[in-house]
Amino acid sequence: MNSTALQDAPATPDTPNVAPGSVVVVRDAEWLVTSTEMTTSGLLVRVQGLSELVRDTTATFYSGIDEIVPLDPAAATVVADASGKYATAKLWLEATLRKAPVPMNAPNLTASTSMLVDPLEYQRAAVRKALDPANLRPRILLADAVGLGKTVEIGMILAELVRRGRGESILIVTPRHVLEQMQHEMWSRFALPFVRLDSVGIQRVRQKLPATRNPFSMYKRAIISIDTLKQEKYRRYLQKHRWDAVVIDESHNITGATQNNRLARMLATNAEALILASATPHNGKKESFAELIRLLEPTAVDPAGNVLEDEAKNLIIRRHRHSDEVAREVGSDWAERKPVQHKLLAASPAENAVATEISQTWLHPTGSSPYSGGNSTLFPWTLAKGFLSSIPALIESVDARSRSLDRSTPSQAKELEALATLRSLAATALEQKSAKYEGLKAYLAQIGVSAKDDNRVVIFSERVPTLKWLRESLKRDLKLKDEQIAVLHGGLTDVEQQEVVESFKQAASPIRVLVTGDVASEGVNLHSQCHELVHYDIPWSLIRIEQRNGRIDRYGQRHAPQITTLLLEPDDAKFSGDVRVLTRLIEREDEAHKALGDVASLMDKYSAADEEEEIRKVLAGERDFDDVVKTADKVMSETNSVAALLARISQQGQNSLGPAPDTDDEPDTPTGTATDSDSTRLFSDDIAFLRSALHLAFETPADSLERGGVEWREFPNDGIVQLSPTRDLVQRLEVLPQTYLRERDVTTLFKLATTKKRANDLLADARNDTRSISSWPEAHFVGPLHPVLDWAADRALGGLGRNEVPAIRGDVDAPTVLLLATLSNRRGQVVARSFITTVHPNPAAPEQAFATVHPSAAEALRDMGLTDTTPNPGPVDVRPLRALIPAAVKRAFASAEHLSVVSGADIEKRIELWASRVEDWQHGADALDQIAGLRERRVTVEQERELAEQMRPHQTLVRPLVVVVPADTPTMEGA
Repeated sequence: MNSTALQDAPATPDTPNVAPGSVVVVRDAEWLVTSTEMTTSGLLVRVQGLSELVRDTTATFYSGIDEIVPLDPAAATVVADASGKYATAKLWLEATLRKAPVPMNAPNLTASTSMLVDPLEYQRAAVRKALDPANLRPRILLADAVGLGKTVEIGMILAELVRRGRGESILIVTPRHVLEQMQHEMWSRFALPFVRLDSVGIQRVRQKLPATRNPFSMYKRAIISIDTLKQEKYRRYLQKHRWDAVVIDESHNITGATQNNRLARMLATNAEALILASATPHNGKKESFAELIRLLEPTAVDPAGNVLEDEAKNLIIRRHRHSDEVAREVGSDWAERKPVQHKLLAASPAENAVATEISQTWLHPTGSSPYSGGNSTLFPWTLAKGFLSSIPALIESVDARSRSLDRSTPSQAKELEALATLRSLAATALEQKSAKYEGLKAYLAQIGVSAKDDNRVVIFSERVPTLKWLRESLKRDLKLKDEQIAVLHGGLTDVEQQEVVESFKQAASPIRVLVTGDVASEGVNLHSQCHELVHYDIPWSLIRIEQRNGRIDRYGQRHAPQITTLLLEPDDAKFSGDVRVLTRLIEREDEAHKALGDVASLMDKYSAADEEEEIRKVLAGERDFDDVVKTADKVMSETNSVAALLARISQQGQNSLGPAPDTDDEPDTPTGTATDSDSTRLFSDDIAFLRSALHLAFETPADSLERGGVEWREFPNDGIVQLSPTRDLVQRLEVLPQTYLRERDVTTLFKLATTKKRANDLLADARNDTRSISSWPEAHFVGPLHPVLDWAADRALGGLGRNEVPAIRGDVDAPTVLLLATLSNRRGQVVARSFITTVHPNPAAPEQAFATVHPSAAEALRDMGLTDTTPNPGPVDVRPLRALIPAAVKRAFASAEHLSVVSGADIEKRIELWASRVEDWQHGADALDQIAGLRERRVTVEQERELAEQMRPHQTLVRPLVVVVPADTPTMEGA
């Protein structure tokens, strides 16, 4: 439990030589350093308590305020381990290795591939690109098309950052209706607990915190909606908080001169890692796309606002359903959608009367339209759109317009009369059967949706009056119970929206029909129990159509999804022609889905609102459909700015790092760079480590730990273990999702799944169990980042006293010392590490040693023959071994210099390349000083320059971990 920094410049009292992995003494207690950061108050050191009185305590110290004393490794005391099979030493060593950060630029994936996901290679590629050392820091735009699993990629990236010591504080910003979905994925699959700051979560925070306290200082990992962040007090808090990582989901909503954009820029400035996710990452305007890229890397956009393609390629990943690397992997886990069904339904006489009135009086009048407003071309189409949705939607539009008019004004009085005529016809139609509604009922009967069947359907409509009318009508006509049909729209609270979405995913949910607006067209997964989707009305936007379809047509859909459109065909020739236009729009979306995997490039608008305006022009006869909506073949034959850039990135296939194997023995890994995976080294698996840590901590019989304050039971045939959490563990678990704590009662009895297969089965059971409405699995998967394992590791670290190194026997020919050497930058991040063994053939002359550098801990431990079954015949006589430590530290540091030189040179080279790019940017800015907004960009680039300086290699730490002696070494006398 000891470490120090050895560097050319001596430390000052305000800047102690510490880095992640150091053990320091502050206020007469031992602490393990988890991260460091230079501030105006000196070095900020975040620590985890090791001494008995501070165990399970986290703290933050500033070197300008507290005296922070790193333990001197050369002064470490060698102690003999008397425990059976050297359990104390091995637990301590294993815990130390688990707590030691993986180098930030390690090429292998570690924790992310060991969590509850079966990562596909295209998802691994996204993670490797996010961590690409070619970038100054982890920043990426995940621009994969709808349904590829961007949430999984986000979780994998965050897991890697956490394992690298770069994910202590994380903020996820997402639409409010998917807050719980994101929280569920992060915890269930990646064991990353996030506090959900929805309206209920915020209220809970207010009850715990003083009004003046920054809530983000209380919860290091939080999920929040952009709508909540818009509140003034949260903006103030954001300005004062720095994040290790920020995720902005549906990031296409943060461009333009909007409050969203200002918030995004604030977050980007205060975050090191930044993940933007959007299937529609731009609106066709290079300025908006440049805004996104500038958030990731300011110098990837020149001062004139042009995206630099070579730089942008390092920041963007883009694939779609039919990309080669995707198509060859998804297999049966993503069933191909069936051909889209168009049900053209002849309007009833009453509906024809309404359509004729709209067409001849408002859309295509002989004279002028009765509309009295400033733009006579828009409102008539609002009426038409309302009618094509439903009669109730039309009536709502008529009534809303009527309330805004003044009968005393002649022009408005004329419009009121026309509106009254239309409303009268609509009221008559409402009393009669609706052709489209009758077609919907017939289709639902055909696919077996009823009160007694389990089949489900999602019905989309743009208009809230249509949603409400459909709910009441279907409930009555299908004889559904109130809980069997749900409505989802933007007027519901965030909690209400999440409850509907989460319920619909569960097999036990009573919901058979989900009637939803386009609030559910972004980010919501509705495919778990459903493969039928009906467009009751058709959006005048390809983007919106694609987003809707992606709710059930996505990875994980095992049944071929069926998309059905309902189209009302009036007798009026012109209005009927309008319907044909919408039919062709759906057909073009289906064509692009198969050929391109993306529809936005068909219209080059990249905005649902702009696409709707273009379709309105087509319906009004102002534009030709084929000029507005291109075919997939035409798109593939031409190139243009942003769309062309994304197309080229999409065609690149694997990212620049290539398909690196995620193993301990990667052939391309430089010697001296540790890339070991998170598989345990001294124990057969994570459960074996947890079991041993509990037994040692509570010193109770193997079959029960009750006397130690925790009950431990194993059910090997069921793939589950369970424990009753101790008080200190309960404190850690309180940050878990509140619904999970409540529904699974984990603070009383925490059940853990021991294998991926069992955990996946339980996760599926939670969705498919018809007896339970909880979406949380009965037992949670024990992956390498699990809080219980972290708690166990902290317990195990207390197994040795201050500045002690254990001595044990192993398969070595001479006394051997294992040491960990790390190179860290000025931000306290580990940039490289190696495991060094020093062999001392003659303990009487300890300086006569030779050192070996191992690329991983696993290799070093294998070479020393350490296993979890090595018997302990008695404590080793440590007296001849104590002189080895100073010599081993000195020899290891000499060997670590090579690591510092090689790794440091590589990092310096990348920083210099970046600095050169900054200089080019600066020269360009000098020539364009008159550009609006350039001053702010200069400030941002200057901040980036300071960041680059902090990324430079700064200090080397050497830390002795264990002394291993030959198996025939005698036992200490008197033991």
